[in-house]
This record gives sequence, structure tokens and C-alpha cells, in this order.
Amino acid sequence: MRILIDINHPAHVHYFRNFARLMGEQGHSILFVSRNKEMEHALLNLYGITFVNRGKGRNGKVGKFLYMIYADMKLIQVCQQFKPDLFLNFLHPYPSQVARLLGKPSLVFSDTEHAGLHHKLTVPFATKVYTPSCYRLDLGEKHVRFNGYMELAYLHPNYFTPDPSIYEILGIKPHEKYVIVRFVSWAAAHDFGHTGMSLENKRKAIKAISKYGRVFITSEAKLPDDLEPYRIRIPINKMHDAIFYSTLLFGESATMASEAAVLGTPSVFIDNDGRGYTDEEERKYGIVFNFTESEQDQQRAIEKAEAILACKDMKYKFKQIREKLLAECIDTTELMMSEVLKYAK
Repeated sequence: MRILIDINHPAHVHYFRNFARLMGEQGHSILFVSRNKEMEHALLNLYGITFVNRGKGRNGKVGKFLYMIYADMKLIQVCQQFKPDLFLNFLHPYPSQVARLLGKPSLVFSDTEHAGLHHKLTVPFATKVYTPSCYRLDLGEKHVRFNGYMELAYLHPNYFTPDPSIYEILGIKPHEKYVIVRFVSWAAAHDFGHTGMSLENKRKAIKAISKYGRVFITSEAKLPDDLEPYRIRIPINKMHDAIFYSTLLFGESATMASEAAVLGTPSVFIDNDGRGYTDEEERKYGIVFNFTESEQDQQRAIEKAEAILACKDMKYKFKQIREKLLAECIDTTELMMSEVLKYAK
């Protein structure tokens, strides 16, 4: 098969890189096309994945609409040479629109319920849409649910082994307590109207958490001068090692909250919309703690972080929860392979 995988966010590289490697080993041809946002291209280069660049994209509703036209035209141009049999991507419209135009199957994965605009521009053109079973929406006859999470496409033990050298890279002693804090830019299409934590509460959170251990901030946006010294400075392929050995993940990223969950690290997640999967990871496993962006909830989130950090022996407890989660969930990459191969000629 000839499979075109379109990347629209750094996390998508992780979602599909093991699939691409395993399918390539079986003799299938894979082509990645990638937007240049944050670190997609750096990640693709890091994993030795050849790709076609489709530009940086644009912000704002008008800018995103104009970019959609450009991206569709770029993909049509790429397809004239590559001639894909199937398109694969995480929820965004360009590959599914082009696949429908070319009469090819388009398989889409998603776990983001509030990405309403992407739903409207993608689902009508997709052949199948795959989501975790806890997905809040019903997408109709195209909808296929699976018992697992997107993060298990790359953080399942079949693919990920934590590297303790991260302690040395971070400049701390083995088993020393540290917390990773994640702030996002709120520039994505599904983030319109969000503000996240106030700067005052970000500072308050860092001060409170620092009483229990080192703090490392990863941020999409520029940090104020007083928080910049906390910025984490590690190779981009070491972030999951850092999450695995951390005591807590605190912040505004649903993906990183779920990454922490499947790695056995508790997380405090702040977002007005939440996600079906972070809700389940709290309800079913008690390893994610969800809060809204309201002032009251921001304060409660900080208090929850302190309560977790004050507990003794909680690291062992959450690693046991991870074992339970892994036993009850599937390997998402294996699912991708089995579903794609149904379309092999």
C-alpha cells in the first residue's frame, strides 16, 4: 500500500511514527506531509522520517480558512506524484477533503470533542473516524470506538522504555522530586475563547509547587522574565522520560496530562472544555484531576497539586494504577495497522 500521513501538530508525529516504521518493515510505502508548527519538523528529522513541508499555517479564523485552501492544493500536488492508496491523519480537514476528491479512503483518529470546526470540515469527507471509547460525541455510522488512548500509540511498553539518564540531563539527583508544568499558547482552532491560567496564578502555582521540589516549565508561549529560569532545557525526544520520572505534571495540555497518566504520573489539568479521555482517566483510574479555567478552580488546582506532592509513597501507588490501565487498554498502533490493512488491495 501507499499511505499518506498528514501531520498538523507535534503530537501527531508520535501518534503515527511507530505505525509508519512497522508498516514500512512490511513493505508498504509511507509518505509524511507536515505543517511546520512548533517542533513537528524537528521531531520528524529526529526519528529519521522523510517528509514534505506544507508550510507554517496561519492564526485567526480568516487566516486558517485561507490556509485550508492552500493546504488542499499542496496535498493535491503531492498526490500527483506519490499516488496514495489511503490517507491517514489525526482530526484536521485537508487530507480527508483531498482523499474524497481523489476517491481514496481516509481514516481519521480523534480524541478532541470540542474541535467543532475541524469536525465540520473533516468528518463529512472521512471514510472512518476512530476515537477512544470514552469519546463524548456520537459521530454517526463512520464512528469506530476503541478501548484505549492515543498516547498508547507511542507510550505503550511495546514502544517506550524510560531512560533514567534524564536525571543527569535535568541536573538533579536520582529520585529527587520534580514537577513538570505545561502552559499552552491557546492559538489552536479549538482553543478560541480560552485564556487558561492567569499570569498571577501561574506565579502562585510555581511558588507553591517549588516548596516540594524542582519545577521545570515547558511553554508554547514566551514566559515572563521571572519564570524564564524555570524553562526546561532538554532534547525534544527526552520529554516522555522526564514525565515518567516526574512526581507530578501540572498545566493546560490535555495531551501531556494523558501522557502522564499512561506513564503512571499524576496530573492536574486545567481547561474549560476538558476531554472525554481525561475525564475517564480521573473517574476510572484517579490519575488525572480535571479543573476549569475559573478563578475558583485555578485555586483548587493549585491546592490539589500541593495535596498530591505532600503525600508519601504516592509514586508507587500511581505506578500500580498505570499497570491496571495498561492491562485494560489496547495498543493503539496495532489497531491502526489492522484497520489500514483492511483496505489493502
